[in-house]
Amino acid sequence: MNKKIILASTSTLYNGGYLEYLLPTLKKHFESAKNLIFIPYARPGGITHEEYTKKVSEAFNTIGINVSGLHKFDNPAEAIQKAEGIFTGGGNTFLLVSQLYNLNLMDVLKKTVENGTPYLGTSAGSNIGGRTMNTTNDMPIVLPQSFNTLGLINFNLNPHYLDPIEGSTHMGETRETRINEFHKVSDIPVLGLREGSWLEAYGNNIILKGDLTARLFRAGEFAVEMAPGENLNFL
Repeated sequence: MNKKIILASTSTLYNGGYLEYLLPTLKKHFESAKNLIFIPYARPGGITHEEYTKKVSEAFNTIGINVSGLHKFDNPAEAIQKAEGIFTGGGNTFLLVSQLYNLNLMDVLKKTVENGTPYLGTSAGSNIGGRTMNTTNDMPIVLPQSFNTLGLINFNLNPHYLDPIEGSTHMGETRETRINEFHKVSDIPVLGLREGSWLEAYGNNIILKGDLTARLFRAGEFAVEMAPGENLNFL
């Protein structure tokens, strides 16, 4: 398969600009693209599609790539199919998935990326790279047609993964508790991606990138840490 995919935990690191930490990687990832289709449907903080696309454009312009928002096209399916590169930004995964299904774009996007169009996802845009969106952290503000997503990788992600804070008196559930709850009803593996980490899925290889480990959860097993550089294609 010709897949060329980056799935990142986040778009922005503390004290950094939008996509700043990823730009050197993205310049190579999108080296064959002069124009990028941006999918703005997740709308972080409720910003408009126009505001979101402008923010993304400013970042990609620094590496010589022009950005067009998918919301501007009369035929979004055709725009995806003809894209030189595709980026789906973060925000609310329920809203993103709902809109992709409402516009009949989920299958089109999946086939286009699997055929080799370079893809970048951050946060919600990474969530949809997994088999389902069921391990998102987001609030269910809308009800999508389905929780099934692109299945570009054979497991689920939990972007923005947080470890328990030692000494905290907070009595609410941890991310690990929530993922263990998920594994009472599903056997899909889940990778907790910490901030600053991403996956590069090129062809049949899925390599963990960044400086931090990622936490891998599998039903009925103890969670384990995956080191940067490890290949997760065994999942």
